Amino acid sequence: MTWVELTAVAMPLVSFRHTWVFESDGAVLTSDSTLRFRGREEIDSDLRCHGFEVEDVRGAPDRPGSEFVFVARRTV
Repeated sequence: MTWVELTAVAMPLVSFRHTWVFESDGAVLTSDSTLRFRGREEIDSDLRCHGFEVEDVRGAPDRPGSEFVFVARRTV
């Protein structure tokens, strides 16, 4: 059995715990994680700061407005 539970939200940070219970011996394994959700402007700025030219920013087709796909090329 496995499940994921949300443990904290303090944007831009979201924390969650993934739990596994093994049928064979009942052992429980947990993994705590935190994701940081950055805005489009912050990602664009970081790419440029690290030597990339942003050519295009597209929306993810299955999550419009929720996820961005950056097309960038390393500047010489």
